[in-house]
Amino acid sequence: MDKNLTSFIEVAADSDFSIHNLPYGIFSDTKTQAKADNRRAGVAVGEYVLDLSVLESAGLLDLAGGPYFNQPTLNAFIDSGRDNWQKARATIQTLLSDADSTLRDDTELQKKALFKQADVTMHLPVHVPGFTDFYSSKEHATNVGTMFRDPNNALLPNWTEMPVGYNGRASTVVVSGTDIVRPSGQLKPNADERPIFSPCKRLDFELETAFVVGKGNQLGQPIAVDEAFEHIFGMVLLNDWSARDIQKWEYVPLGPFNAKTFASEVSPWIVTMEALAPFKTSCPTQEPKPLAYLNETATDTSFDINLSVELLPENAESATVVCETNFKYMYWSMAQQLTHHTITGCKVEVGDMMGSGTISGPTPDAYGSMLEIAWNATKPVTLAGGETRSFIEDGDTVIMKGYSEKDGVRVGFGEVRGKVLPALSFDFDH
Repeated sequence: MDKNLTSFIEVAADSDFSIHNLPYGIFSDTKTQAKADNRRAGVAVGEYVLDLSVLESAGLLDLAGGPYFNQPTLNAFIDSGRDNWQKARATIQTLLSDADSTLRDDTELQKKALFKQADVTMHLPVHVPGFTDFYSSKEHATNVGTMFRDPNNALLPNWTEMPVGYNGRASTVVVSGTDIVRPSGQLKPNADERPIFSPCKRLDFELETAFVVGKGNQLGQPIAVDEAFEHIFGMVLLNDWSARDIQKWEYVPLGPFNAKTFASEVSPWIVTMEALAPFKTSCPTQEPKPLAYLNETATDTSFDINLSVELLPENAESATVVCETNFKYMYWSMAQQLTHHTITGCKVEVGDMMGSGTISGPTPDAYGSMLEIAWNATKPVTLAGGETRSFIEDGDTVIMKGYSEKDGVRVGFGEVRGKVLPALSFDFDH
Protein backbone atom coordinates (compact mmCIF):
# COMPACT_ATOMS: atom_id res chain seq x y z
CA MET A 1 0.00 0.00 0.00
CA ASP A 2 1.52 3.29 -1.15
CA LYS A 3 0.47 5.72 1.59
CA ASN A 4 1.72 8.62 -0.53
CA LEU A 5 -0.68 7.87 -3.38
CA THR A 6 -3.17 10.74 -3.66
CA SER A 7 -5.96 11.60 -6.06
CA PHE A 8 -6.39 14.82 -8.02
CA ILE A 9 -10.00 14.65 -6.80
CA GLU A 10 -10.27 16.07 -3.32
CA VAL A 11 -11.16 13.32 -0.85
CA ALA A 12 -11.98 14.12 2.78
CA ALA A 13 -9.84 12.39 5.39
CA ASP A 14 -12.88 10.62 6.83
CA SER A 15 -14.25 9.50 3.45
CA ASP A 16 -14.76 5.77 2.97
CA PHE A 17 -13.81 6.14 -0.67
CA SER A 18 -10.13 7.03 -0.90
CA ILE A 19 -7.94 6.21 -3.90
CA HIS A 20 -6.80 3.19 -1.86
CA ASN A 21 -10.33 1.77 -1.95
CA LEU A 22 -12.04 2.20 -5.35
CA PRO A 23 -15.02 -0.11 -4.74
CA TYR A 24 -17.12 -1.22 -7.69
CA GLY A 25 -20.82 -0.55 -8.09
CA ILE A 26 -23.60 -0.23 -10.66
CA PHE A 27 -25.22 3.19 -11.05
CA SER A 28 -27.48 5.25 -13.28
CA ASP A 29 -27.39 9.02 -13.40
CA THR A 30 -30.61 10.64 -12.24
CA LYS A 31 -30.83 13.12 -15.11
CA THR A 32 -31.22 10.44 -17.80
CA GLN A 33 -32.89 7.72 -15.73
CA ALA A 34 -36.34 8.66 -17.04
CA LYS A 35 -35.23 8.31 -20.65
CA ALA A 36 -33.60 4.90 -20.52
CA ASP A 37 -32.22 2.27 -18.22
CA ASN A 38 -28.62 3.46 -18.34
CA ARG A 39 -27.09 1.25 -15.69
CA ARG A 40 -23.33 0.84 -15.92
CA ALA A 41 -20.29 0.24 -13.74
CA GLY A 42 -18.45 2.81 -11.70
CA VAL A 43 -16.06 3.15 -8.80
CA ALA A 44 -16.50 5.47 -5.84
CA VAL A 45 -13.85 8.11 -5.13
CA GLY A 46 -14.59 10.78 -2.54
CA GLU A 47 -18.02 12.26 -3.27
CA TYR A 48 -17.90 11.11 -6.89
CA VAL A 49 -18.62 8.10 -9.06
CA LEU A 50 -16.15 7.47 -11.87
CA ASP A 51 -17.96 6.02 -14.89
CA LEU A 52 -15.87 3.07 -16.05
CA SER A 53 -17.84 2.68 -19.27
CA VAL A 54 -16.62 6.14 -20.35
CA LEU A 55 -13.00 5.24 -19.63
CA GLU A 56 -13.46 1.95 -21.48
CA SER A 57 -14.97 3.56 -24.58
CA ALA A 58 -12.15 6.14 -24.58
CA GLY A 59 -9.59 3.34 -24.74
CA LEU A 60 -8.21 4.08 -21.28
CA LEU A 61 -9.43 0.89 -19.64
CA ASP A 62 -8.64 -1.89 -22.11
CA LEU A 63 -9.06 -5.32 -20.52
CA ALA A 64 -8.71 -8.74 -22.11
CA GLY A 65 -12.03 -10.06 -23.42
CA GLY A 66 -13.86 -6.76 -22.86
CA PRO A 67 -15.78 -4.52 -22.96
CA TYR A 68 -17.23 -5.09 -19.48
CA PHE A 69 -18.48 -1.88 -17.96
CA ASN A 70 -21.42 -0.67 -20.06
CA GLN A 71 -23.51 -3.43 -18.50
CA PRO A 72 -26.17 -3.55 -15.77
CA THR A 73 -24.17 -5.90 -13.52
CA LEU A 74 -20.53 -6.58 -12.68
CA ASN A 75 -20.78 -10.32 -13.27
CA ALA A 76 -18.99 -10.38 -16.64
CA PHE A 77 -16.10 -8.28 -15.34
CA ILE A 78 -15.76 -10.38 -12.20
CA ASP A 79 -15.92 -13.58 -14.24
CA SER A 80 -13.10 -12.33 -16.50
CA GLY A 81 -10.57 -13.20 -13.81
CA ARG A 82 -7.98 -11.91 -11.39
CA ASP A 83 -5.58 -10.60 -14.03
CA ASN A 84 -8.30 -8.19 -15.22
CA TRP A 85 -9.22 -7.28 -11.61
CA GLN A 86 -5.62 -6.31 -10.91
CA LYS A 87 -5.11 -4.48 -14.20
CA ALA A 88 -8.34 -2.52 -13.79
CA ARG A 89 -7.49 -1.46 -10.25
CA ALA A 90 -3.96 -0.39 -11.17
CA THR A 91 -5.15 1.51 -14.25
CA ILE A 92 -7.92 3.34 -12.36
CA GLN A 93 -5.54 4.29 -9.56
CA THR A 94 -3.10 5.71 -12.10
CA LEU A 95 -5.82 7.69 -13.90
CA LEU A 96 -7.02 9.18 -10.60
CA SER A 97 -3.54 9.92 -9.32
CA ASP A 98 -2.55 13.57 -9.07
CA ALA A 99 0.74 12.58 -10.72
CA ASP A 100 -0.96 11.48 -13.98
CA SER A 101 -2.26 14.10 -16.42
CA THR A 102 -4.50 11.89 -18.59
CA LEU A 103 -7.74 12.49 -16.67
CA ARG A 104 -6.52 15.25 -14.40
CA ASP A 105 -6.00 17.73 -17.26
CA ASP A 106 -8.85 16.62 -19.53
CA THR A 107 -11.85 18.62 -18.36
CA GLU A 108 -14.09 17.35 -21.17
CA LEU A 109 -13.43 13.74 -20.21
CA GLN A 110 -14.07 14.58 -16.57
CA LYS A 111 -17.48 16.02 -17.47
CA LYS A 112 -18.41 12.74 -19.12
CA ALA A 113 -16.89 10.41 -16.55
CA LEU A 114 -17.44 11.99 -13.11
CA PHE A 115 -20.81 12.19 -11.35
CA LYS A 116 -21.61 13.39 -7.88
CA GLN A 117 -22.82 10.45 -5.80
CA ALA A 118 -25.74 12.62 -4.76
CA ASP A 119 -26.85 12.74 -8.41
CA VAL A 120 -26.89 9.01 -9.14
CA THR A 121 -29.04 6.03 -8.27
CA MET A 122 -27.23 2.92 -7.04
CA HIS A 123 -28.39 -0.55 -8.01
CA LEU A 124 -27.66 -4.11 -6.95
CA PRO A 125 -24.07 -4.52 -8.18
CA VAL A 126 -24.24 -8.15 -9.28
CA HIS A 127 -26.76 -10.70 -10.42
CA VAL A 128 -26.89 -13.04 -7.42
CA PRO A 129 -27.36 -16.68 -8.50
CA GLY A 130 -27.26 -17.99 -4.93
CA PHE A 131 -27.32 -16.68 -1.37
CA THR A 132 -25.99 -18.47 1.70
CA ASP A 133 -26.01 -17.25 5.28
CA PHE A 134 -23.57 -18.54 7.87
CA TYR A 135 -23.69 -18.43 11.67
CA SER A 136 -20.04 -17.80 12.46
CA SER A 137 -19.84 -15.40 15.43
CA LYS A 138 -19.16 -17.36 18.60
CA GLU A 139 -20.39 -14.47 20.73
CA HIS A 140 -23.68 -14.28 18.83
CA ALA A 141 -24.25 -18.04 18.86
CA THR A 142 -23.44 -18.14 22.58
CA ASN A 143 -25.84 -15.30 23.35
CA VAL A 144 -28.69 -16.89 21.44
CA GLY A 145 -28.00 -20.29 22.97
CA THR A 146 -27.93 -18.74 26.43
CA MET A 147 -31.28 -17.04 25.89
CA PHE A 148 -33.15 -19.97 24.41
CA ARG A 149 -31.35 -23.07 25.68
CA ASP A 150 -29.08 -24.03 28.56
CA PRO A 151 -26.58 -21.22 29.42
CA ASN A 152 -24.06 -23.88 30.40
CA ASN A 153 -24.37 -25.54 26.99
CA ALA A 154 -25.12 -22.56 24.80
CA LEU A 155 -23.27 -23.87 21.74
CA LEU A 156 -24.48 -27.01 20.03
CA PRO A 157 -21.76 -29.69 19.63
CA ASN A 158 -21.28 -29.10 15.88
CA TRP A 159 -20.72 -25.34 16.17
CA THR A 160 -16.98 -25.45 16.93
CA GLU A 161 -16.42 -28.17 14.34
CA MET A 162 -17.76 -26.49 11.18
CA PRO A 163 -19.14 -23.20 9.83
CA VAL A 164 -22.89 -23.74 10.24
CA GLY A 165 -25.04 -22.16 7.53
CA TYR A 166 -28.18 -22.40 5.41
CA ASN A 167 -29.11 -21.60 1.82
CA GLY A 168 -31.40 -18.58 1.58
CA ARG A 169 -33.26 -16.73 -1.15
CA ALA A 170 -31.14 -14.98 -3.76
CA SER A 171 -34.32 -13.44 -5.20
CA THR A 172 -34.77 -11.20 -2.16
CA VAL A 173 -31.23 -9.83 -1.98
CA VAL A 174 -31.88 -6.09 -2.41
CA VAL A 175 -29.73 -2.98 -2.52
CA SER A 176 -29.47 -0.35 0.20
CA GLY A 177 -32.34 2.13 0.19
CA THR A 178 -35.00 -0.48 -0.53
CA ASP A 179 -37.99 -0.12 1.81
CA ILE A 180 -38.72 -3.30 3.74
CA VAL A 181 -42.35 -4.37 4.18
CA ARG A 182 -42.91 -5.94 7.58
CA PRO A 183 -43.47 -9.66 6.92
CA SER A 184 -46.49 -11.60 8.08
CA GLY A 185 -46.66 -15.27 8.88
CA GLN A 186 -47.41 -17.87 11.50
CA LEU A 187 -46.68 -16.92 15.11
CA LYS A 188 -47.27 -19.01 18.21
CA PRO A 189 -47.64 -16.61 21.14
CA ASN A 190 -49.16 -19.23 23.45
CA ALA A 191 -47.57 -22.63 23.83
CA ASP A 192 -50.90 -24.35 24.55
CA GLU A 193 -52.80 -22.88 21.60
CA ARG A 194 -52.67 -23.18 17.82
CA PRO A 195 -50.56 -20.65 15.92
CA ILE A 196 -52.03 -17.42 14.55
CA PHE A 197 -51.43 -15.54 11.31
CA SER A 198 -50.11 -12.07 12.09
CA PRO A 199 -47.63 -9.38 11.11
CA CYS A 200 -44.24 -10.05 12.65
CA LYS A 201 -44.03 -8.43 16.09
CA ARG A 202 -40.30 -9.01 16.63
CA LEU A 203 -38.63 -7.65 13.51
CA ASP A 204 -34.86 -7.49 13.87
CA PHE A 205 -31.72 -6.53 12.00
CA GLU A 206 -28.63 -8.68 11.74
CA LEU A 207 -25.33 -6.86 11.32
CA GLU A 208 -23.36 -8.87 8.78
CA THR A 209 -20.98 -8.68 5.88
CA ALA A 210 -21.17 -10.84 2.77
CA PHE A 211 -18.49 -11.91 0.34
CA VAL A 212 -19.03 -12.08 -3.42
CA VAL A 213 -17.80 -15.19 -5.22
CA GLY A 214 -15.39 -14.17 -7.97
CA LYS A 215 -14.49 -17.57 -9.37
CA GLY A 216 -16.68 -20.64 -9.42
CA ASN A 217 -15.83 -24.32 -9.25
CA GLN A 218 -16.91 -27.43 -11.09
CA LEU A 219 -19.64 -29.65 -9.73
CA GLY A 220 -18.02 -32.30 -7.56
CA GLN A 221 -14.78 -30.34 -7.10
CA PRO A 222 -14.37 -28.71 -3.65
CA ILE A 223 -12.39 -25.50 -3.19
CA ALA A 224 -9.30 -26.04 -1.01
CA VAL A 225 -9.14 -23.80 2.05
CA ASP A 226 -5.74 -22.33 1.17
CA GLU A 227 -7.03 -21.47 -2.32
CA ALA A 228 -10.40 -20.09 -1.21
CA PHE A 229 -9.44 -16.41 -1.30
CA GLU A 230 -8.60 -16.83 -4.99
CA HIS A 231 -12.35 -17.38 -5.42
CA ILE A 232 -13.49 -14.25 -3.53
CA PHE A 233 -13.83 -10.92 -5.35
CA GLY A 234 -14.84 -8.60 -2.52
CA MET A 235 -17.19 -7.80 0.34
CA VAL A 236 -20.35 -5.80 1.05
CA LEU A 237 -22.25 -4.86 4.18
CA LEU A 238 -25.34 -6.97 4.80
CA ASN A 239 -28.44 -6.40 6.90
CA ASP A 240 -29.98 -9.85 6.93
CA TRP A 241 -33.40 -8.84 8.22
CA SER A 242 -34.96 -11.38 10.57
CA ALA A 243 -38.49 -12.05 11.84
CA ARG A 244 -37.67 -13.54 15.23
CA ASP A 245 -41.17 -14.65 16.19
CA ILE A 246 -41.86 -16.30 12.83
CA GLN A 247 -38.50 -18.05 13.12
CA LYS A 248 -39.13 -19.27 16.67
CA TRP A 249 -42.18 -21.23 15.52
CA GLU A 250 -40.91 -22.50 12.16
CA TYR A 251 -37.22 -23.24 12.65
CA VAL A 252 -37.61 -26.69 14.23
CA PRO A 253 -36.78 -28.94 12.49
CA LEU A 254 -35.65 -27.26 9.22
CA GLY A 255 -35.49 -23.47 9.66
CA PRO A 256 -34.81 -20.70 9.00
CA PHE A 257 -37.38 -20.35 6.26
CA ASN A 258 -39.94 -17.51 5.94
CA ALA A 259 -38.35 -15.68 8.85
CA LYS A 260 -35.44 -14.89 6.53
CA THR A 261 -36.85 -14.97 3.00
CA PHE A 262 -38.33 -11.49 2.80
CA ALA A 263 -35.19 -9.30 2.54
CA SER A 264 -31.40 -9.44 2.71
CA GLU A 265 -30.20 -5.87 2.14
CA VAL A 266 -26.67 -5.09 0.93
CA SER A 267 -24.54 -1.99 0.44
CA PRO A 268 -24.13 -0.92 -3.20
CA TRP A 269 -20.32 -0.83 -3.30
CA ILE A 270 -18.22 -4.01 -3.45
CA VAL A 271 -14.92 -3.43 -1.65
CA THR A 272 -12.30 -5.66 -3.26
CA MET A 273 -10.06 -8.03 -1.35
CA GLU A 274 -7.07 -6.15 -2.78
CA ALA A 275 -8.28 -2.97 -1.09
CA LEU A 276 -8.80 -4.83 2.19
CA ALA A 277 -5.45 -6.66 2.12
CA PRO A 278 -3.61 -4.11 4.34
CA PHE A 279 -6.14 -4.74 7.09
CA LYS A 280 -5.64 -8.49 7.42
CA THR A 281 -5.58 -9.89 10.94
CA SER A 282 -5.93 -13.25 12.66
CA CYS A 283 -9.12 -15.10 13.54
CA PRO A 284 -9.80 -15.98 17.18
CA THR A 285 -8.15 -19.17 18.41
CA GLN A 286 -10.13 -22.17 17.18
CA GLU A 287 -10.51 -24.91 19.74
CA PRO A 288 -10.61 -27.75 18.93
CA LYS A 289 -8.28 -27.45 15.96
CA PRO A 290 -10.42 -27.76 12.81
CA LEU A 291 -10.44 -30.94 10.76
CA ALA A 292 -7.74 -31.04 8.11
CA TYR A 293 -9.88 -29.71 5.25
CA LEU A 294 -10.65 -26.57 7.30
CA ASN A 295 -7.17 -26.07 8.71
CA GLU A 296 -5.67 -22.92 7.14
CA THR A 297 -1.94 -22.50 6.59
CA ALA A 298 -2.10 -18.70 6.79
CA THR A 299 -2.74 -17.04 10.14
CA ASP A 300 -4.02 -13.67 8.86
CA THR A 301 -7.28 -14.74 7.27
CA SER A 302 -9.60 -12.26 8.98
CA PHE A 303 -9.91 -8.48 8.59
CA ASP A 304 -9.97 -5.53 10.96
CA ILE A 305 -13.24 -3.86 9.89
CA ASN A 306 -15.06 -1.49 12.24
CA LEU A 307 -18.83 -1.95 12.06
CA SER A 308 -21.76 -0.02 13.52
CA VAL A 309 -25.54 0.11 13.50
CA GLU A 310 -27.68 3.24 13.87
CA LEU A 311 -31.41 3.33 14.47
CA LEU A 312 -33.43 6.29 13.17
CA PRO A 313 -37.12 6.44 14.15
CA GLU A 314 -39.52 8.16 11.75
CA ASN A 315 -39.47 11.96 12.22
CA ALA A 316 -36.56 11.75 14.67
CA GLU A 317 -33.94 14.48 14.55
CA SER A 318 -30.98 12.14 14.81
CA ALA A 319 -30.06 8.47 14.73
CA THR A 320 -28.80 6.54 17.74
CA VAL A 321 -25.80 4.23 17.54
CA VAL A 322 -26.94 0.95 19.09
CA CYS A 323 -23.99 -1.25 18.18
CA GLU A 324 -20.25 -0.92 17.49
CA THR A 325 -18.31 -4.08 16.76
CA ASN A 326 -15.61 -5.51 14.47
CA PHE A 327 -15.42 -8.20 11.81
CA LYS A 328 -12.24 -9.57 13.43
CA TYR A 329 -14.34 -11.28 16.12
CA MET A 330 -15.66 -13.81 13.59
CA TYR A 331 -14.71 -17.33 14.65
CA TRP A 332 -14.81 -18.90 11.19
CA SER A 333 -13.03 -17.21 8.27
CA MET A 334 -14.50 -16.58 4.84
CA ALA A 335 -12.08 -19.14 3.39
CA GLN A 336 -13.30 -21.79 5.82
CA GLN A 337 -16.91 -20.91 5.02
CA LEU A 338 -16.38 -21.25 1.27
CA THR A 339 -14.41 -24.48 1.59
CA HIS A 340 -16.99 -26.05 3.89
CA HIS A 341 -19.77 -24.96 1.51
CA THR A 342 -18.10 -26.80 -1.39
CA ILE A 343 -16.59 -29.80 0.42
CA THR A 344 -19.43 -32.05 -0.74
CA GLY A 345 -18.86 -30.92 -4.33
CA CYS A 346 -21.44 -28.14 -4.22
CA LYS A 347 -21.06 -25.80 -7.20
CA VAL A 348 -20.78 -22.05 -6.52
CA GLU A 349 -21.03 -19.37 -9.19
CA VAL A 350 -19.71 -15.89 -9.88
CA GLY A 351 -21.93 -13.39 -8.09
CA ASP A 352 -23.01 -15.75 -5.32
CA MET A 353 -23.20 -13.93 -1.98
CA MET A 354 -22.35 -15.56 1.32
CA GLY A 355 -23.34 -13.81 4.54
CA SER A 356 -21.09 -13.93 7.57
CA GLY A 357 -23.89 -14.40 10.07
CA THR A 358 -24.58 -11.84 12.78
CA ILE A 359 -21.32 -10.22 13.93
CA SER A 360 -21.30 -9.73 17.70
CA GLY A 361 -18.40 -8.72 19.89
CA PRO A 362 -17.58 -9.65 23.49
CA THR A 363 -19.42 -6.77 25.20
CA PRO A 364 -23.11 -5.73 25.18
CA ASP A 365 -22.42 -2.56 23.14
CA ALA A 366 -20.94 -4.81 20.43
CA TYR A 367 -23.91 -7.14 19.99
CA GLY A 368 -25.05 -7.30 16.35
CA SER A 369 -28.84 -7.69 16.71
CA MET A 370 -31.67 -6.19 18.73
CA LEU A 371 -32.41 -9.67 20.05
CA GLU A 372 -29.10 -9.47 21.90
CA ILE A 373 -28.90 -5.72 22.54
CA ALA A 374 -32.30 -5.68 24.29
CA TRP A 375 -31.75 -9.27 25.50
CA ASN A 376 -34.96 -10.75 24.14
CA ALA A 377 -36.99 -7.64 25.07
CA THR A 378 -35.98 -7.69 28.75
CA LYS A 379 -33.64 -4.68 28.48
CA PRO A 380 -35.19 -2.09 26.10
CA VAL A 381 -32.82 0.40 24.49
CA THR A 382 -33.39 4.13 25.01
CA LEU A 383 -32.88 6.19 21.84
CA ALA A 384 -31.68 9.78 21.52
CA GLY A 385 -35.21 11.22 21.42
CA GLY A 386 -36.35 9.32 24.49
CA GLU A 387 -38.17 6.50 22.69
CA THR A 388 -37.31 2.90 23.57
CA ARG A 389 -36.89 -0.15 21.38
CA SER A 390 -36.76 -3.87 21.93
CA PHE A 391 -37.23 -4.67 18.24
CA ILE A 392 -37.69 -2.63 15.04
CA GLU A 393 -40.94 -0.70 14.62
CA ASP A 394 -42.74 0.59 11.52
CA GLY A 395 -41.11 3.78 10.24
CA ASP A 396 -37.71 2.95 11.73
CA THR A 397 -34.64 3.15 9.48
CA VAL A 398 -31.68 0.89 10.22
CA ILE A 399 -28.29 2.16 9.03
CA MET A 400 -25.16 0.00 8.99
CA LYS A 401 -21.67 1.33 8.33
CA GLY A 402 -18.22 -0.21 8.08
CA TYR A 403 -14.63 0.84 7.47
CA SER A 404 -11.00 -0.15 8.00
CA GLU A 405 -8.31 2.37 8.92
CA LYS A 406 -4.55 2.06 9.33
CA ASP A 407 -1.62 4.47 9.08
CA GLY A 408 -3.89 7.27 7.91
CA VAL A 409 -5.46 5.20 5.11
CA ARG A 410 -9.21 4.54 5.28
CA VAL A 411 -11.10 1.98 3.22
CA GLY A 412 -14.84 1.89 3.83
CA PHE A 413 -18.09 0.39 2.61
CA GLY A 414 -20.39 3.40 2.81
CA GLU A 415 -23.65 2.23 4.29
CA VAL A 416 -26.63 -0.05 3.93
CA ARG A 417 -29.90 1.49 5.07
CA GLY A 418 -33.48 0.31 5.00
CA LYS A 419 -36.76 1.70 6.27
CA VAL A 420 -39.50 -0.56 7.60
CA LEU A 421 -42.99 -0.13 6.16
CA PRO A 422 -46.18 -1.51 7.77
CA ALA A 423 -47.25 -5.05 6.97
CA LEU A 424 -49.72 -5.65 4.16
CA SER A 425 -53.33 -6.23 5.17
CA PHE A 426 -54.98 -9.52 4.26
CA ASP A 427 -58.64 -10.41 3.95
CA PHE A 428 -58.83 -14.19 3.77
CA ASP A 429 -62.63 -14.16 3.78
CA HIS A 430 -62.74 -12.82 0.20
